[in-house]
Amino acid sequence: MVQTKPRFKNFEDYLALGSEDLPEGRHEYVDGSLIELMPEGEENDWIANYLFHLLLLANITQPRLIRPGRCEVAVFGKPRTRFPDLVILDEAHPNLTKRRLTITHEMPAPRLVVEVISSGKKNRDRDLVDKRKQYAERGIPEYWLIDPEQQRITVLRLATEAYIEHGVFQGEARINSSSFGLLQLTAEQILRAGD
Repeated sequence: MVQTKPRFKNFEDYLALGSEDLPEGRHEYVDGSLIELMPEGEENDWIANYLFHLLLLANITQPRLIRPGRCEVAVFGKPRTRFPDLVILDEAHPNLTKRRLTITHEMPAPRLVVEVISSGKKNRDRDLVDKRKQYAERGIPEYWLIDPEQQRITVLRLATEAYIEHGVFQGEARINSSSFGLLQLTAEQILRAGD
């Protein structure tokens, strides 16, 4: 990760900017600076995009509410923003994010965030521990962890202030979502990503 200019007096100054005032690419806000995110690996990017396609076909919500990889979510702790691999927005978000696709603390939480776990201990810890804590503190009702290495999908649901396991799905098991019910999607279908 590379630190980039500009520096901000505070998080609110950063959030006040329009998308046209931000540098190209994806950056997380950390202590007044923007840290450029490395590009996703091809497999993780493809799985997230294929899941977007499958969710569109499943017709679980309005297509406009499903956003792969480009929606910034303000969280608590460091970094202060995250870019989940896929987000299902709340119905209020399109009107609240016309200037910039950033879900701030003042807005309703997204309905669902999905992370495709990258290989390596540091990356796994970030998705399994750090983001799990931040997304729970943000009040996001459901968090999916897609794990290509372990060939499983874990669906977590928010219970009070922490996530609990709603289900772990492998192979031909259909994904059961606490927010969207039993889906016609299997773990294998998502993990194989159209292969």
